[in-house]
Amino acid sequence: MFDIGFTELSLVALVALVVIGPERLPGVARTLGHLFGRLQRYVSDVKSDISREIELDELRKFKNQFEEAAESVQQSVRGEMADAEAAISELAAEMESADPASELASATESFSDESDTKTGDGDHAAMLTSEPTAPVQEGESAVRAEAVSDGASRAGLGHNSTP
Repeated sequence: MFDIGFTELSLVALVALVVIGPERLPGVARTLGHLFGRLQRYVSDVKSDISREIELDELRKFKNQFEEAAESVQQSVRGEMADAEAAISELAAEMESADPASELASATESFSDESDTKTGDGDHAAMLTSEPTAPVQEGESAVRAEAVSDGASRAGLGHNSTP
């Protein structure tokens, strides 16, 4: 702080002794000590206030960065949710527009049209949707049921039987 050596300090003490006098010198020294202590406390308080303000400023910056990152994550999640909701609503619209009864009828008609052109009779579609009426031996029953379910799934009829 001040560049005061021993010689300068002893010179100041000698001048103070001559000017103030030996009776009042201890009281003046005590008062100067109290004032110097107050000055040190004041400087210490100012330093701590400045360091607190610097820390608060750093914390505010960190808080702002954290809030910005959280906001960007929140916006990206909202965007992804909107995309997912749009895809779900699109699929729901497709499901509503697709009428299962009309698809079954059109698949049956297209299959029977193909069968009529190849074999000449239209009873194949009826065979796919109904059970066999004639008595069949045990080994032939499993083969016929598998063929019927296989033909129905190829025609898009949606049979869910397992072989």
